[in-house]
Amino acid sequence: MKKDFTPVLLDFGALHIYLARHFGFCYGVENAIEIAFRTVEEHQGKRIFLLSEMIHNPQVNDDLRERGVQFLQDTYGKQLMPFEELTADDIVIIPAFGTTLETEQRLNNLGIQTEKYNTTCPFVEKVWNRSAQIAEKNYTVVVHGKPRHEETRATFSHAASHTPTVIVNDMEEAKELAKYIIGEKPVAQFYEEFKGRYSKHFNAEKDLQRIGVVNQTTMLASDTLAIGDFLKQTMLRHYGLQEKNAEEHFADTRDTLCYATYDNQAATTGMLEVHADLAIVVGGYNSSNTSHLVELCEEKLPTYFVSTEEKILSPKEILHYDFRHKQELHTSDYLPSSQPVKILITSGASCPDALVEGVIRKLLNFFPISVSIETMIQQLTDK
Repeated sequence: MKKDFTPVLLDFGALHIYLARHFGFCYGVENAIEIAFRTVEEHQGKRIFLLSEMIHNPQVNDDLRERGVQFLQDTYGKQLMPFEELTADDIVIIPAFGTTLETEQRLNNLGIQTEKYNTTCPFVEKVWNRSAQIAEKNYTVVVHGKPRHEETRATFSHAASHTPTVIVNDMEEAKELAKYIIGEKPVAQFYEEFKGRYSKHFNAEKDLQRIGVVNQTTMLASDTLAIGDFLKQTMLRHYGLQEKNAEEHFADTRDTLCYATYDNQAATTGMLEVHADLAIVVGGYNSSNTSHLVELCEEKLPTYFVSTEEKILSPKEILHYDFRHKQELHTSDYLPSSQPVKILITSGASCPDALVEGVIRKLLNFFPISVSIETMIQQLTDK
């Protein structure tokens, strides 16, 4: 059944807000947060650690810190506290991104029961399981993801335990990988170009003859599909195959795409069909899935990436994040003078809905509105 991705209009008179049909927390994030907070409540008095950030949202992570939870690593795997200081009585929570098999083994060797407090997203685990399945058929796994991202590192580790594995960050890197598949580039060059992103004993001459593509679930689904299709067509041409026998050299892994990531991205695309003045995307600045929503919006109209309503300083000024250059920008006159002002709003999968509500309420302070937000909520509930 075709899903409805048209946005919801919140008509406040002078301000029209178009809210994405799907936004905010996905099942994996909700599940991880529920397990983490329940663990804190049930084990008061015990030392509780998070392997790294629970999700890429500062408010959620700060809340856990305030409850006494300590962090063992930063987002990029840098050690904040030596594992050797842990004891078997301590609790270590594995975040929604999962972790590498090597890290899991280190913790297990210390007597830490990682399986008991593991909040890895089921859709991330689905990618791991699919990687293991195609490994049994002698396919090499190509991971589409950001090489330093926790989830990509975890997926790489799990896949590499079964089969040769290599990471590509984007289509440009996929095109370079294809040149090794067809023999356009010398094999020896592969090891320098993809240094740190291929598994141990990877043989570029033979391990790129049968491949399958999986992804970091927060990447743009359309990008993963495009990379998969490009590499598939490369295989078809190189080996003289037809669609019916494509699996001789290319595994069909489209079923690993995360539905929540896809729905949020599709809802953002649907929202962009509306003629609007600007877009505001709410989420953690180090959130991969949120930055991809920003990318989609930036293609169509002025877009402001904010972490909270506090970044909206006034009707004239806004602080917003440039994720490409990793810096916060200060922009003036971001709201148009003509009314009604039309604003598109969405948020990343790690962003609490309360932050989106906060942004809406902040914007409403700048306009003479014809209906209260409480009345608007009631009207939507009654529909």
